[in-house]
Amino acid sequence: METTTPTAALTLDGLAKTFRTRTDGHVHAVRGVDLEIRPGEVVALLGPNGAGKTTALDMVLGLTTPTEGRVTIFGRPPRSAVAAGRISAVLQSGGLLRDLSVRETVQMVASVFEAPRPVEEVLDRAGLTRLGARKVAKCSGGEQQRLRFALALLPDPDLLVLDEPTAGMDVSARRDFWDTMQSDADAGRTVVFATHYLEEADSFAQRIVLMAGGRIVADGSTAEIRARASGRTVSADVPAVGQEAMADRLRRLPGVVEVMRQGSRFIVRSSDSDAVARTLLVDLGGTNVEIVTGSLESAFLAITGELEESVA
Repeated sequence: METTTPTAALTLDGLAKTFRTRTDGHVHAVRGVDLEIRPGEVVALLGPNGAGKTTALDMVLGLTTPTEGRVTIFGRPPRSAVAAGRISAVLQSGGLLRDLSVRETVQMVASVFEAPRPVEEVLDRAGLTRLGARKVAKCSGGEQQRLRFALALLPDPDLLVLDEPTAGMDVSARRDFWDTMQSDADAGRTVVFATHYLEEADSFAQRIVLMAGGRIVADGSTAEIRARASGRTVSADVPAVGQEAMADRLRRLPGVVEVMRQGSRFIVRSSDSDAVARTLLVDLGGTNVEIVTGSLESAFLAITGELEESVA
């Protein structure tokens, strides 16, 4: 019996976008990106400013046409997927009429879909029920962003694209938003989001795609990306006598990047945390040993730093 491979939620095949400048030059915003996202995945798209994230998402949504390559969403071109309600988006700005109320805005947009989700349901999902009568012009930046989220939920999309979705939200609103997104992801919706809040990517994404210079420079699970942050940090309390010699011993171990002292506690960054922990415990009389994996922020800085050095 033959098995069929499920259609990818999103496929980028040799995707590139070049813009002309006013001086007849060219800016290569996206450079030959290949990417496949499976149904049900939650993927964070990260990168420094100018990395090409927003341009790539614009091509995914059919808002701009690739210079080279192609985008397919559940086997369809972007505009066909948008028209069929297979993909929807929460963008950073635009698309709201200031003189309408929140509920009127949702009702108006719902009218363009053949079978939208109920207006009151999406208002509730976005945490906007009590703000239904408020004019859009009177809504804060965070409230307007939640309204964009409500609009994105109307077609009940299989793929939800979020570009800086929590911009303008306070801490409480951001937490509520991600609680809602977590329940959607648990129900099987595919989510791709770009964010500058690395803690959001660390806590919510299953997979991280890191862009820089218009290219993908890292792609893997959150744990795999974090592991690229110069290994792990091992810390321990050590005896007060002979600490200088202990520090020298640790620095000579293979894989050790840095040895720091805070009072009677040593903090060691190394790609071989087991060897460091063993030396601290067995040879140096260390106690209260802790091993911590690298942070996503450290990995982000390490990978983008490596790229800058290779270009220099």
